[in-house]
Parts: sequence; C-alpha cells; structure tokens
Amino acid sequence: MQKTVSLHTLGCKLNYSETSGIAKQFQKSGITLKEYGEKTDIFVLNTCSVTNNADKECKQIIRSVIRNNPETYVIITGCYAQLQPGEIASIDGVDLILGTNEKFKLFDYIENFDSENLSCFGKKHHADVFVSPLDGSDYIGEAYSSDVDSRTRAFLKIQDGCDYNCVFCTIPLARGKSRSLAIEKVIENAQKIIDSGYKEIILTGVNTGDYGFTDGEKNYEFLDVLYKLDKLDIKRIRISSIEPNLLTDDIIDLVNSSSKFCNHFHIPLQSGDSEILKKMHRRYNLDVFSRLIEKLNEKIDDVGIGCDVIVGFPGETEKHFENTFNFINSLKVSYLHVFSYSERRDTLAVILDGKVEIKDRKLRSQLLRNLSNKKKFDFYLKHIGKTRDVLFESAKNGSIEGWTTNYIRVKTEYNKDFENNILPVKLLEANGTKYVSGIVENKK
Repeated sequence: MQKTVSLHTLGCKLNYSETSGIAKQFQKSGITLKEYGEKTDIFVLNTCSVTNNADKECKQIIRSVIRNNPETYVIITGCYAQLQPGEIASIDGVDLILGTNEKFKLFDYIENFDSENLSCFGKKHHADVFVSPLDGSDYIGEAYSSDVDSRTRAFLKIQDGCDYNCVFCTIPLARGKSRSLAIEKVIENAQKIIDSGYKEIILTGVNTGDYGFTDGEKNYEFLDVLYKLDKLDIKRIRISSIEPNLLTDDIIDLVNSSSKFCNHFHIPLQSGDSEILKKMHRRYNLDVFSRLIEKLNEKIDDVGIGCDVIVGFPGETEKHFENTFNFINSLKVSYLHVFSYSERRDTLAVILDGKVEIKDRKLRSQLLRNLSNKKKFDFYLKHIGKTRDVLFESAKNGSIEGWTTNYIRVKTEYNKDFENNILPVKLLEANGTKYVSGIVENKK
C-alpha cells in the first residue's frame, strides 16, 4: 500500500517555498501528498520561531496532529527545530527533528525511507535529533513553490541567512550567515516555474536584497538577478521584502522601466522613533526611510508600499510610540504589518531595561493596526473607477479573487476562464480593507 504524507508550514514566504521543496522529495520517492488535516503515514511541520506565539503554535499543532493520528510518523524542521530541538523532543510522539542544514536532506536521515519499506515509519520511544551548528555554513537549499491558493504565483528562494544581527531577532541563529544561490540556479529554477504555468514569481529570502554570489569571475548582486529575470518570459516578478538600505536607485529605476516588475514593495521599518531604531541596531535612520518612501511615490505610478513595525520594544515610552505613530502617519504607505515585541532567548534585547507591559503592547499594536486599516482603505479608494490588471487565482464561494501589481486584492463573479489569467478589471467599490470589487472589462 502506497504511503502518504501531509505537510504544514508556519511563518514566512521563505518557509512556504522550502516546504514545497521538501514535498517534491516525497513525490519523487513515490509517497502520495495529502492535505494538511487528513490522516497520513507521515506528517512534516516546517516551523517558525519569530515570536513566542509562533513557538506556542508549533507545540499546539504537533500535539493536535499526534492526538488525532497517533500512528503518524512526525517530522519537525524549520527555525524552531534549529533553535529549540530539546523542547520539541520532549513532546511525546515526535519521531524526527531536523535543523536548518538537514531539512533538505531529509531522506539521508532515515534508512530506506521510501514507499516500499513500511517498517521505517514505526513510532519511536524518543525523537531522533539531527541539528548541526550553522557557524560558517555555506550550504543553501534550493526551493521554489506555488502559492497556497492555486497555480498562479510561485515563491522563488534566492538567498538565506542574515548578517545584520538586529538585537530582537533570532533569524541569524536559526538560519546562519547570509548566503545566496548560484545565479545560474536562480534562473534555472525560475524557468522551471515558468514552464509549470505560473504567471508571477515572488523573490524571497531572509534578506533578499543582500543577495551576493561569486562564480570565480564575477560578483553578482541583487540587481544582476533582477536584470536576468527581466529577460525571461514571465508576466510578473514581485520582490517579497527588501531592507530600506538595500533598495537602491538602480533597483527603483529597473522596476519603473520594466513591464514585468510589480509596483509593490514591502520595506521593514520596525520603529518610527530615532532612539528606538538605534537601540534595535537597524542600518538606516528615519530621514533615509522617509526619503526612500518619497522617492518611490515620485518615480513609480500607483506604487503600493507595506511596512513592518514592532511595538513595545524595551525602553519604548508613550512618547516613543507617539513618535512612531506620527512618523508612519506622515508616510505615503498603503499598509502595515504590526508585531508586538516578543522576548526571544539568546538575543541582546532580552537584557535591555524598560520592559513594556503586555497590555500596553497590545494597545499600541491595535492603534497601529487601526492606522494601517485607514491607510489601506484610502489606498483602495484612490483606485476606484480605474482599470487595473488582475492576476486571478481560484474560486471562493461563487466568486474569484486576485491581485493587482500594486497588491490590491480584487474580487469579481466567478468565471472558470479567469483562473490563472491576467485580465483588465474596472475597480468599483472598496469592501473595507478586505478587497475591492470589480468587473472584468474584456478578455485578453
């Protein structure tokens, strides 16, 4: 009887691309993929560890899967597995824990791990743990994946790790130093995505803009990757996230001049107060950030801009938060991703004075989320009555949704011919911040 596997992903787009790479290994070994939640012989969880809540969610999912299917062979990998394998190993029913370097070599850690050998999936009395140190590691696993909705958008991993060492972040501990995929491999994987029928490639990494690869003759940077991708037969290319100090004039000019790059940027801010930003060890100041946002709005028509913000960082007073709120309010951005500061072990921030009460963190988070909703709604309203190209995904309750290049979610009446097609849509009405309703004007 053929074996089955289900996989589940927590966290960032990079994790989603890597889970897809793991799934491909199972498929090549003749193991059938099933949906998360179905009973399967094997279960793989690719974890996140960016916050305490992420850790708790990992544990809850593991225990739920084991409770509902006690005979499933449970494999845990990802950032939480790299950072806290002992905590995961203490959960009864976990069979295998793989670190960052090991996740793409999964089949190396179980003898005869294939669909013909059934005995290797037997439950164990304890978890096998394979987590190696990341110091000096140059290994980077290849990964690219589809979006969770349908065969429309694919995440392409080009970089991993980070050298920035922001005081609140565990990512350098969980993923190691910054390293990049060989540029020919990036283009090769992009072509595989195109050949599979995807219309949009989303470039992803821990610090995507820090891409750097040397082939012995030439040093390639992020801009070189963008130029090469621009030559491929793909409708859309989207940059998932990029640090403000790495978003150069040359990148902005290329995005503006190319018909393929989306007029959408996600740029981490983290704090709108100069003192807090400096304590975080971020590599820019507020003047740099503000000028960058102004430049993007001046050079790129209808650009959509999102920002990450952390509230409740140690030492953040009411005045610091007020400065952050006012600074963001002054920016011409279209939405925010708001995070409450979370104490993470082995980071410098946990020893800083001035701990902010949880209730204050929650209140400040809500205030910024309200501001985000206002900015997004205003951004949507600016486009009402205009026609924008929308890449449609799959059906949902008699309707179909998709995205404009500048990251407006659009909904219209379902038509099967719309799926995985880019069509001109007249935007009619903003439904709060959830989506804009529209009508397809004609089919290209």
